[in-house]
Amino acid sequence: MLATSDVVAFAPTADPVAAKRFYGDVLGLKLIEDSPFAIVFDANGITLRVTKVQEVAAAPYTILGWNVDDIARNVRDLSARGVVFERYLQLKQDAAGIWISPDGARIAWFKDPDGNTLSLVQWRRQFT
Repeated sequence: MLATSDVVAFAPTADPVAAKRFYGDVLGLKLIEDSPFAIVFDANGITLRVTKVQEVAAAPYTILGWNVDDIARNVRDLSARGVVFERYLQLKQDAAGIWISPDGARIAWFKDPDGNTLSLVQWRRQFT
């Protein structure tokens, strides 16, 4: 029923000024609208609504991610823009914070200003 409909992604923010700067300036997403309810970005053809809320209850898991062609380059570029990549003791991550999953995907996690966990993934088929 929804297979031909566009997905709209959502992320919460209690600090719209910081979120607008992070998603727009740091991540490089195109700003579409800043309304009283949400900051709306174009994420490569997908609408991302960063919803303005009173308080964020950050989930203990990834809420939003990007499929990238070169994770090492993306991690390096985002790190240069001040993004700090997460370290998880239970995972063997390289010096840049990239983990190779059992199926060969390369994954790195970072947080937005509200503490939401975001990720980058480079699927194995992209580098084999």
